[in-house]
Amino acid sequence: MEFGGISIHPVMDGYGRHGAREFLSKPEADGDPWACHTDLLDADGGFTMSMGGFLVRTGERSILVDAGLGRVDTGDYRGGAFLESLRSLGVTPADVTDVIFSHLHFDHVGWATQRGEVVFPNATYRCHAADWAYFVDGPEALPVAVRKLSPLVERLSLFDQECAIAPGVDALPVPGHTPGSTIYVLSGGGVRALLLGDVVHSVVELLEDGWQMAFDVDRQAAAAVRERIARELEASGDLAAAPHISDMSFGRLLATGDGRRTWMTV
Repeated sequence: MEFGGISIHPVMDGYGRHGAREFLSKPEADGDPWACHTDLLDADGGFTMSMGGFLVRTGERSILVDAGLGRVDTGDYRGGAFLESLRSLGVTPADVTDVIFSHLHFDHVGWATQRGEVVFPNATYRCHAADWAYFVDGPEALPVAVRKLSPLVERLSLFDQECAIAPGVDALPVPGHTPGSTIYVLSGGGVRALLLGDVVHSVVELLEDGWQMAFDVDRQAAAAVRERIARELEASGDLAAAPHISDMSFGRLLATGDGRRTWMTV
Protein backbone atom coordinates (compact mmCIF):
# COMPACT_ATOMS: atom_id res chain seq x y z
CA MET A 1 0.00 0.00 0.00
CA GLU A 2 1.39 3.40 -1.02
CA PHE A 3 -0.08 6.87 -0.69
CA GLY A 4 1.06 10.41 0.10
CA GLY A 5 4.75 9.55 0.41
CA ILE A 6 4.08 6.59 2.72
CA SER A 7 4.55 2.93 1.86
CA ILE A 8 3.32 0.04 4.00
CA HIS A 9 4.34 -3.59 3.58
CA PRO A 10 3.37 -6.64 5.62
CA VAL A 11 6.30 -8.44 7.22
CA MET A 12 5.24 -12.04 7.74
CA ASP A 13 6.71 -14.08 10.57
CA GLY A 14 4.44 -17.12 10.76
CA TYR A 15 1.02 -18.29 11.85
CA GLY A 16 -1.00 -19.10 14.95
CA ARG A 17 -4.07 -21.28 15.33
CA HIS A 18 -6.86 -21.24 17.92
CA GLY A 19 -10.14 -22.97 18.52
CA ALA A 20 -12.55 -20.28 17.38
CA ARG A 21 -15.26 -20.69 19.98
CA GLU A 22 -12.83 -20.60 22.90
CA PHE A 23 -10.91 -17.65 21.46
CA LEU A 24 -13.74 -15.38 20.26
CA SER A 25 -17.23 -15.43 21.75
CA LYS A 26 -20.44 -13.39 21.91
CA PRO A 27 -21.82 -13.79 25.44
CA GLU A 28 -25.20 -12.26 24.56
CA ALA A 29 -25.74 -14.21 21.35
CA ASP A 30 -28.57 -16.70 20.94
CA GLY A 31 -27.06 -19.96 19.76
CA ASP A 32 -23.65 -20.37 18.15
CA PRO A 33 -22.35 -16.98 16.95
CA TRP A 34 -19.99 -18.75 14.54
CA ALA A 35 -22.84 -20.53 12.74
CA CYS A 36 -23.01 -17.81 10.08
CA HIS A 37 -19.23 -17.61 9.70
CA THR A 38 -18.13 -21.20 9.12
CA ASP A 39 -16.34 -20.04 5.95
CA LEU A 40 -13.73 -18.51 8.29
CA LEU A 41 -13.12 -21.80 10.13
CA ASP A 42 -11.28 -25.01 9.35
CA ALA A 43 -12.76 -28.50 9.61
CA ASP A 44 -11.89 -28.71 13.32
CA GLY A 45 -13.63 -25.45 14.22
CA GLY A 46 -10.44 -23.44 14.48
CA PHE A 47 -9.02 -20.53 12.57
CA THR A 48 -5.53 -19.54 11.56
CA MET A 49 -4.12 -16.07 12.17
CA SER A 50 -1.21 -14.38 10.46
CA MET A 51 1.69 -13.36 12.69
CA GLY A 52 4.07 -10.52 11.91
CA GLY A 53 4.18 -6.76 11.63
CA PHE A 54 4.23 -3.92 9.12
CA LEU A 55 7.10 -1.97 7.59
CA VAL A 56 6.20 1.68 7.17
CA ARG A 57 8.49 3.95 5.17
CA THR A 58 7.94 7.67 5.52
CA GLY A 59 10.53 10.34 4.79
CA GLU A 60 13.87 9.01 6.02
CA ARG A 61 12.26 6.65 8.53
CA SER A 62 11.88 2.88 8.28
CA ILE A 63 9.37 1.95 10.96
CA LEU A 64 8.27 -1.47 12.15
CA VAL A 65 4.79 -1.66 13.63
CA ASP A 66 4.99 -4.79 15.81
CA ALA A 67 7.69 -7.44 15.66
CA GLY A 68 6.05 -10.82 15.28
CA LEU A 69 6.52 -14.03 17.24
CA GLY A 70 10.25 -14.64 17.07
CA ARG A 71 11.70 -18.12 16.82
CA VAL A 72 8.70 -20.07 18.08
CA ASP A 73 7.36 -23.52 17.20
CA THR A 74 4.77 -24.83 19.64
CA GLY A 75 2.53 -26.47 17.08
CA ASP A 76 -0.21 -23.86 17.49
CA TYR A 77 2.28 -21.00 17.02
CA ARG A 78 5.02 -21.01 14.42
CA GLY A 79 7.28 -18.04 13.76
CA GLY A 80 10.77 -17.33 12.54
CA ALA A 81 10.50 -15.75 9.08
CA PHE A 82 10.40 -12.10 10.15
CA LEU A 83 13.98 -11.04 9.36
CA GLU A 84 13.93 -12.92 6.06
CA SER A 85 10.66 -11.22 5.13
CA LEU A 86 12.19 -7.87 6.04
CA ARG A 87 15.28 -8.52 3.93
CA SER A 88 13.04 -9.40 0.97
CA LEU A 89 11.84 -5.79 1.21
CA GLY A 90 15.43 -4.54 1.06
CA VAL A 91 15.70 -3.72 4.77
CA THR A 92 18.25 -5.04 7.24
CA PRO A 93 17.86 -4.83 11.03
CA ALA A 94 20.34 -1.94 11.10
CA ASP A 95 18.16 0.06 8.69
CA VAL A 96 15.16 0.17 11.02
CA THR A 97 14.81 3.58 12.69
CA ASP A 98 11.77 2.87 14.90
CA VAL A 99 9.95 -0.14 16.33
CA ILE A 100 6.49 0.84 17.56
CA PHE A 101 4.28 -1.67 19.35
CA SER A 102 0.50 -1.87 19.22
CA HIS A 103 0.80 -3.64 22.60
CA LEU A 104 3.23 -5.96 24.36
CA HIS A 105 1.73 -9.44 24.03
CA PHE A 106 4.36 -12.05 23.12
CA ASP A 107 3.26 -12.43 19.49
CA HIS A 108 3.95 -8.74 18.81
CA VAL A 109 7.38 -8.37 20.44
CA GLY A 110 9.12 -11.59 19.40
CA TRP A 111 11.87 -9.94 17.36
CA ALA A 112 12.37 -6.99 19.70
CA THR A 113 15.20 -8.96 21.28
CA GLN A 114 16.71 -12.39 20.82
CA ARG A 115 18.67 -14.11 23.61
CA GLY A 116 18.91 -10.83 25.49
CA GLU A 117 20.25 -8.84 22.54
CA VAL A 118 18.42 -5.99 20.82
CA VAL A 119 17.63 -7.09 17.25
CA PHE A 120 17.28 -3.63 15.66
CA PRO A 121 20.38 -1.84 17.00
CA ASN A 122 19.71 1.62 15.60
CA ALA A 123 15.99 1.81 16.36
CA THR A 124 14.07 3.70 18.99
CA TYR A 125 11.47 1.40 20.55
CA ARG A 126 8.11 2.98 21.34
CA CYS A 127 4.96 1.87 23.15
CA HIS A 128 2.28 3.17 25.48
CA ALA A 129 3.47 3.73 29.04
CA ALA A 130 0.50 1.81 30.47
CA ASP A 131 1.54 -1.35 28.64
CA TRP A 132 5.15 -1.03 29.77
CA ALA A 133 3.97 -0.68 33.35
CA TYR A 134 1.58 -3.62 33.07
CA PHE A 135 3.95 -6.07 31.38
CA VAL A 136 7.41 -4.98 32.55
CA ASP A 137 7.51 -2.54 35.48
CA GLY A 138 4.34 -3.26 37.45
CA PRO A 139 3.97 -5.43 40.56
CA GLU A 140 2.34 -8.20 38.50
CA ALA A 141 4.74 -7.97 35.55
CA LEU A 142 5.17 -11.17 33.59
CA PRO A 143 8.68 -12.67 33.99
CA VAL A 144 8.80 -13.73 30.34
CA ALA A 145 7.94 -10.17 29.24
CA VAL A 146 10.54 -8.71 31.63
CA ARG A 147 13.24 -10.94 30.14
CA LYS A 148 12.19 -10.18 26.57
CA LEU A 149 11.75 -6.42 26.91
CA SER A 150 14.15 -5.20 29.61
CA PRO A 151 17.09 -5.00 27.15
CA LEU A 152 15.16 -2.22 25.35
CA VAL A 153 15.27 0.23 28.27
CA GLU A 154 18.13 2.35 26.94
CA ARG A 155 16.42 2.68 23.55
CA LEU A 156 12.87 3.09 24.87
CA SER A 157 10.52 6.04 24.33
CA LEU A 158 7.09 5.87 25.99
CA PHE A 159 3.93 7.85 25.23
CA ASP A 160 0.71 8.17 27.22
CA GLN A 161 -1.65 9.98 24.85
CA GLU A 162 -2.34 10.59 21.18
CA CYS A 163 0.87 11.75 19.53
CA ALA A 164 2.78 12.00 16.26
CA ILE A 165 5.42 9.30 15.83
CA ALA A 166 6.74 10.35 12.42
CA PRO A 167 5.48 12.29 9.38
CA GLY A 168 2.09 10.76 8.59
CA VAL A 169 2.20 8.29 11.50
CA ASP A 170 0.12 9.00 14.61
CA ALA A 171 -0.52 6.92 17.72
CA LEU A 172 -4.14 6.52 18.88
CA PRO A 173 -4.43 4.77 22.27
CA VAL A 174 -7.44 2.44 22.54
CA PRO A 175 -7.15 0.68 25.93
CA GLY A 176 -9.07 -2.52 26.44
CA HIS A 177 -7.25 -5.45 24.88
CA THR A 178 -4.33 -4.32 27.03
CA PRO A 179 -4.02 -1.16 29.16
CA GLY A 180 -1.95 0.58 26.49
CA SER A 181 -3.30 -0.99 23.31
CA THR A 182 -2.70 1.44 20.43
CA ILE A 183 -3.84 1.90 16.84
CA TYR A 184 -1.48 3.63 14.42
CA VAL A 185 -3.09 6.01 11.93
CA LEU A 186 -1.21 6.55 8.67
CA SER A 187 -2.19 9.52 6.53
CA GLY A 188 -1.03 11.32 3.43
CA GLY A 189 -2.36 12.63 0.14
CA GLY A 190 -5.92 12.66 1.46
CA VAL A 191 -5.82 8.93 2.34
CA ARG A 192 -5.97 7.35 5.81
CA ALA A 193 -5.10 3.79 6.81
CA LEU A 194 -5.38 2.30 10.27
CA LEU A 195 -3.12 -0.42 11.64
CA LEU A 196 -5.45 -1.96 14.19
CA GLY A 197 -3.14 -4.15 16.26
CA ASP A 198 -5.24 -6.55 18.32
CA VAL A 199 -8.39 -4.48 18.24
CA VAL A 200 -9.36 -7.33 15.90
CA HIS A 201 -8.09 -10.88 15.38
CA SER A 202 -10.64 -11.94 12.76
CA VAL A 203 -12.79 -9.92 10.37
CA VAL A 204 -15.81 -11.35 12.18
CA GLU A 205 -15.18 -8.85 14.99
CA LEU A 206 -15.75 -5.99 12.54
CA LEU A 207 -18.77 -7.50 10.85
CA GLU A 208 -20.86 -7.72 14.02
CA ASP A 209 -20.92 -6.06 17.43
CA GLY A 210 -20.62 -7.94 20.70
CA TRP A 211 -17.57 -10.14 20.17
CA GLN A 212 -15.18 -10.67 23.07
CA MET A 213 -11.69 -12.13 22.93
CA ALA A 214 -10.31 -14.53 25.53
CA PHE A 215 -7.12 -12.57 26.23
CA ASP A 216 -8.61 -9.09 26.52
CA VAL A 217 -7.49 -7.52 29.80
CA ASP A 218 -10.74 -5.55 29.97
CA ARG A 219 -13.32 -7.36 27.83
CA GLN A 220 -16.02 -4.72 28.08
CA ALA A 221 -13.68 -1.88 27.13
CA ALA A 222 -12.13 -3.90 24.30
CA ALA A 223 -15.56 -4.78 22.87
CA ALA A 224 -16.58 -1.12 23.01
CA VAL A 225 -13.40 -0.12 21.15
CA ARG A 226 -14.05 -2.72 18.43
CA GLU A 227 -17.59 -1.51 17.95
CA ARG A 228 -16.52 2.15 17.81
CA ILE A 229 -13.72 1.49 15.34
CA ALA A 230 -16.03 -0.64 13.16
CA ARG A 231 -18.58 2.18 12.98
CA GLU A 232 -15.86 4.69 12.15
CA LEU A 233 -14.38 2.50 9.41
CA GLU A 234 -17.82 1.89 7.91
CA ALA A 235 -18.62 5.61 7.88
CA SER A 236 -15.23 6.86 6.67
CA GLY A 237 -14.21 4.25 4.10
CA ASP A 238 -10.69 4.38 5.56
CA LEU A 239 -8.35 1.51 4.84
CA ALA A 240 -7.47 -0.85 7.67
CA ALA A 241 -5.22 -3.81 8.33
CA ALA A 242 -4.19 -5.91 11.31
CA PRO A 243 -1.38 -8.42 11.78
CA HIS A 244 -3.77 -11.32 12.43
CA ILE A 245 -6.37 -10.98 9.65
CA SER A 246 -6.49 -11.78 5.95
CA ASP A 247 -2.77 -12.43 5.54
CA MET A 248 -2.24 -8.84 6.73
CA SER A 249 -3.91 -7.39 3.63
CA PHE A 250 -5.60 -4.03 3.69
CA GLY A 251 -9.34 -3.81 3.34
CA ARG A 252 -12.39 -1.60 3.78
CA LEU A 253 -15.44 -2.20 5.91
CA LEU A 254 -18.55 -1.57 3.83
CA ALA A 255 -22.25 -1.40 4.60
CA THR A 256 -24.30 -3.89 2.56
CA GLY A 257 -27.55 -1.92 2.68
CA ASP A 258 -29.43 -4.34 4.90
CA GLY A 259 -27.89 -3.20 8.17
CA ARG A 260 -24.96 -5.58 7.83
CA ARG A 261 -21.28 -5.10 7.03
CA THR A 262 -18.85 -6.79 4.68
CA TRP A 263 -15.05 -6.73 4.52
CA MET A 264 -13.51 -6.07 1.12
CA THR A 265 -9.80 -6.73 0.66
CA VAL A 266 -8.06 -4.20 -1.58
